[in-house]
Amino acid sequence: MTVRAGILRVATYNIHKGVQGLGPVRRLEIHNLGLAVEALDADVVCLQEVRAGNRRESQHFARWPEQAQADFLAPLGYESVYRTNAVTRHGEHGNALLSRWPVLSQQHEDMSDHRFEQRGMLHVQLQVQELCVHVMVIHLGLIRGSRERQVAQLKALIARDVAPQAPLLLAGDFNDPGAWLHDALGEIGLQCAVGPRQATFPSRLPLLQLDHIFARGLQPLSIVVPRGRTWWRMSDHLPLIAEFVLPTIGNGDG
Repeated sequence: MTVRAGILRVATYNIHKGVQGLGPVRRLEIHNLGLAVEALDADVVCLQEVRAGNRRESQHFARWPEQAQADFLAPLGYESVYRTNAVTRHGEHGNALLSRWPVLSQQHEDMSDHRFEQRGMLHVQLQVQELCVHVMVIHLGLIRGSRERQVAQLKALIARDVAPQAPLLLAGDFNDPGAWLHDALGEIGLQCAVGPRQATFPSRLPLLQLDHIFARGLQPLSIVVPRGRTWWRMSDHLPLIAEFVLPTIGNGDG
């Protein structure tokens, strides 16, 4: 795995709780996902639908990992951070961040808009070379009105917790391909890498880009979805990878 001076490589991936399929024919993909996450060779990996534990699935699959999924997926030398979004009958799941750079702090915000969808945002500060970089991992709701309210909440949280000059990354499953999302986040200086549309969903025949990586204070360089014959098998989403140029001068860490 490589570290390029001055470049920050970021990936976001909804891993569908490490399981694909339905009912008795569902299959465990968490081991393949471990190899896939390492192959992304990203400095920062933002994950959604990550299980901390699930009693039913651990009994169903003989090879269910003993570790929580965030720890299991972290490549050697990476730190893992996990926070729960949703508590279910058999376990819980949420957002995670894997980083080859040191973790300075972490916090979680409840982003649930109604009782039928438990959503959240993981906020981590990383020491990247001489910089303190804020990374927010998010999973927005399925209903357009919910997403609009969640984006408004997100903008307020950024104004509260992140200094205007501090480098900021916002990545995750936004459940929305719309231009309104880019316009709304653009109002507070967040932008994504310019390039062709990168469809991430559904993984078998991707038509929509529901997953996004936005940045402020970091220059977007490139954005890509990895291609290959096996990515579609591991989750209903494809991963998205973006690269950013790091500032050459230090910043505040508000």
